[in-house]
Amino acid sequence: MRHVLDRPIWSALETAHADLAEGNKHARRYPPSIVPFAASADDTPESLGALENLPSPGESMFLVEAGPIAIPPGLVVTTEASVVQMVAARLHERISDSRIQPLTEADAADMLALATLTKPGPFTLRAQSLGSFWGIRSEGRLVAMAGQRMRQTGFIELSGLCTHPEFQGRGLGSLLFRFVAGEIASSGDTAYLHAYAANRSAISLYETQGFSVRSQMNMRVVKRRS
Repeated sequence: MRHVLDRPIWSALETAHADLAEGNKHARRYPPSIVPFAASADDTPESLGALENLPSPGESMFLVEAGPIAIPPGLVVTTEASVVQMVAARLHERISDSRIQPLTEADAADMLALATLTKPGPFTLRAQSLGSFWGIRSEGRLVAMAGQRMRQTGFIELSGLCTHPEFQGRGLGSLLFRFVAGEIASSGDTAYLHAYAANRSAISLYETQGFSVRSQMNMRVVKRRS
């Protein structure tokens, strides 16, 4: 039986994020202005055909699934990578720290600038449409942040974790990681995340924070053929 996180994008757009979904019962995506994620319901010709019709010419979509990803003939793969999906293996306590503040729409430009610098993954000015974010500022500058991205029934993805290079090594990333994991646990959901399989240092860090690998995943970035 397929796990709800085997096709995390589809599961999110079918449940907790259904109000954001573009597409139909065969294939759906988030609005590109929020995050360029898309998925088909399954690998049937109807679903793959619907997936093929989602992007405009030249528009990219990210696909993430456990197992091989079926690519319809009208789409071309521009990037591919192996990813691990990690799930909280223990209950994280809710913590507080006066340095951690909720981020709002007024912080969107600073958030995008930090994400563009550190490259934690796809990020846009409207990332907060998916979930709450928190950050740490130093002399008014946003230097670290983390938040929530995809949601499925019983699960919330911890994402957007990044620290400005000048402030790395001070424990800010670890602090925000534990904070967001605690916020997710306090809501009764299980936290999970994705990391590139080649990023062994990040995976080791997440393991020390009580996360374990649930599944190997595949990631493909696709565009419509011209």
